[in-house]
Amino acid sequence: MTKNKIGVLILNLGTPNSPSVKDVRVYLREFLNDPRVIDIGRIAQLLLVNLIIVPFRAPKSAKEYKKLFKIGGGKSPLLTYGKNLTSKLKKLASKDFDVELAMRYGSPSMENVLGKMRTENYDKIYIFPLYPQYASASSGSTIEKAFKIINKWWVIPEISVIGQFYDNPNFIKCIVNRAKEFDIPKYDHVMFSYHGIPERHVDKVYLDGKPCADHSCEDEINSLNANCYKATCYATTRLLVKALKLKEGSYSTCFQSRLGRDPWLQPYTDHTVEKLGKEGKKRVLVFSPAFVADCLETTIEIGEEYLELFQEHGGEEIQLVPSLNDNDDWAEGLHKIIKDKL
Repeated sequence: MTKNKIGVLILNLGTPNSPSVKDVRVYLREFLNDPRVIDIGRIAQLLLVNLIIVPFRAPKSAKEYKKLFKIGGGKSPLLTYGKNLTSKLKKLASKDFDVELAMRYGSPSMENVLGKMRTENYDKIYIFPLYPQYASASSGSTIEKAFKIINKWWVIPEISVIGQFYDNPNFIKCIVNRAKEFDIPKYDHVMFSYHGIPERHVDKVYLDGKPCADHSCEDEINSLNANCYKATCYATTRLLVKALKLKEGSYSTCFQSRLGRDPWLQPYTDHTVEKLGKEGKKRVLVFSPAFVADCLETTIEIGEEYLELFQEHGGEEIQLVPSLNDNDDWAEGLHKIIKDKL
């Protein structure tokens, strides 16, 4: 029997081509015009994004990206880590499957990479968004875009999606490995900061008419909330707390990067940072378990902006635990996650 030819497409959010205002503007327009990211009605979204958010936000974001690209040696760290990780995966998986990298927004584009994969005549293609916890604005958008592209093909191979991995032992183990670089008892508090999303996004998960707040998402995973972003974030925290042997009261789960005035998932990371500073906490260790690679939200937002905020309220040090990036153990863990799905 002939062995099936398998291709795996791993995907991350994306990055501007450069930190110039022009390139950042192009990136933000593509990102924020996604109806799964800002779900307020198409006309309102177009007006808000193109006439208000992007014109005012692009110059500020460009300054932040300049810092990030400088740290990355003139390149986007997210893209560099992605390319390195893909190279390592290709070596590990050479006998099992092919691996390609694409970004939901920006380059390498999903259209170009899937177009290349189409010419390989795979028997089966796996779509693998590298978001540990499912959210419509991240995983959902990526999966939808992949199917829209593939839907135009005349010959469509078997397609599968590798879903969220918030509780996968290989993922948890790699984060714990990053924690070994730090003497955790020396810190006054540990924060698990996840990317925030609007509350209405998690409310839409539930088909029983009840909001997320009525489904015990902070305490357990059950049949109703298994695809709720908030529930899976808290589940990741519980697994890490257990593995790191943290004491109750010594850690917090919080949500960062909110945009606009609508209520987002709480507690907010910036509010938590202020609170810890006012309480007299001096040293805080921060994990970012929603991000598998360091990016603007980790390196700049947590590592610089929240540090400054913490110091303004009496704190001294915020130490960011590096993301999994392109570490060997993460490449090996990712290989295992994929192989288990084949």
